[in-house]
Amino acid sequence: MRVSETYIRGAGAGDDEALGALDRDTWSPLHAVLPPPVPPYGPFFDERHRAEDYLVAVCEGAVVGYVRVVPPTPLASNAHVRQIQGLVVAESVRGRGVARALLRAAMDRARADGAVRITLRVLGHNAPARALYASEGFAVEGVLPGEFLFDGVPVDDVLMGRSLTGRTGTAH
Repeated sequence: MRVSETYIRGAGAGDDEALGALDRDTWSPLHAVLPPPVPPYGPFFDERHRAEDYLVAVCEGAVVGYVRVVPPTPLASNAHVRQIQGLVVAESVRGRGVARALLRAAMDRARADGAVRITLRVLGHNAPARALYASEGFAVEGVLPGEFLFDGVPVDDVLMGRSLTGRTGTAH
């Protein structure tokens, strides 16, 4: 998939360093639930975070974004669901449709994997991300009030999802 000169492709082991640097460069309390990364930095990919679970956005030869799409659990009873567990875009390309392209590519990948539903979690104060997700058919399906504390300030965890079969909201 292409957005202007941006190309979306599957990640490979060779993307480890670039994705790690992107993750560090884009860390923000707007979307991060973990503290800022500090050296020494470990590998981006590990047993739980496999290259095949990621799609990356490449612009002018540089990795400028990624999305992670995985089954939410190992249970057969929800194998029809995929979950977005991270969507990151470099500051230098924000506003150019890269996040939307990654989100759409994630939904396409989920459909190709046989999923009929996709979910995600987003911090309540992340209005730009929530607006993007809503514009792509994601609906708020639950809110965990004050689920996180940042410097003593409670922040909601917002659960969003959508059908991948053409209907938005919860699949029945």
